[in-house]
Amino acid sequence: MELNLEGKVVVITGGATGIGRETARQFLREGCRVAICGRRREKLDEAAGFFAGEGHPVFTESLDVRDEAALKAFGKHVFEAFGRIDVWINNAGFNIHRRMVDLPLAEFHEIMDVNLTAVFLGCRTAWEYMKGKGGVILNASGYSGLVPFAGRGPYGAAKAAVISLTNSFAAEFARDNIRVLAYVPGMIETDMSRLSIQKYGDGLLRDIPMRRFGQPAELAKMLVVLASDAASYVNGAYVFVGGGKRCVQNPWYAYEEAQ
Repeated sequence: MELNLEGKVVVITGGATGIGRETARQFLREGCRVAICGRRREKLDEAAGFFAGEGHPVFTESLDVRDEAALKAFGKHVFEAFGRIDVWINNAGFNIHRRMVDLPLAEFHEIMDVNLTAVFLGCRTAWEYMKGKGGVILNASGYSGLVPFAGRGPYGAAKAAVISLTNSFAAEFARDNIRVLAYVPGMIETDMSRLSIQKYGDGLLRDIPMRRFGQPAELAKMLVVLASDAASYVNGAYVFVGGGKRCVQNPWYAYEEAQ
C-alpha cells in the first residue's frame, strides 16, 4: 500500500515526548520532514538529538500552544523553513487529577486551554497554510471524552469538545480539501499515563479485551495511515485506538468462557 507521504511536512504540537515523539519518529521513517514544538526547551533538544542519532533532523521551537501569536509564528517559521505544511497534529495535552470542587479556576482554565483552545488555534493556523492546497489535521481527543473519569472532569469535557470541534472544522474546511479527524487513545503506556497504570493497572486491564496496554508506536502508526492517501475518504470522525476498551460490558468474556 502506497502512503505517498515522502517529502510531506508534518507539524506536531507536544512532539518532544510520549505519543508526540513516537509520532514524529514514524513520520520521519516515511520520509517526511517534521517540525515539533513544546514548552520545555530541554525536552525539545533531547528529542532533536535522538532523531539526529537516527539520521533524521527535525525543526523544533519552544512555545506555549495556548499563545495564539506564538502558535501562528511557529506555523510561519515552519512554512518559511520547508515551503509547505501538509499535516498538522494537535497532540499537546495536560491533565490534573483533582475533584472538581477542589480545582482552582485557574487550573480549570489551564486544562481547557491546553486540551481544547490550543486545538482550535492549531486548526486555524494549519488552515492558513493548507487552504487551496489540501492537507490533513489530526486532533488529540481521549477516552475520557467518551466516558468521563471522576477526578478528571475538565479533562474529559475538553476531550469530548475536541470531537465536536473536529467535526465542525471538517465540514468548514472540506472545500479546501482539508481532512480533519480526531484520534482517541486508549490506555497507552507513556509518562503521562504511568501513574494511573501503577495505581489502577489490574482494574484498567479488566476493561481491555486484548489484556494489555498499548504502546506509543501502535497509535503513531495509525496516525501515519490517517494522514496518508490510504485514508483519503476518512473525514469528520474519530478513530479509537484502545485494544477494544469497554467495547462490551464483559471485556474478558472470551478468556472466562475458555476456563
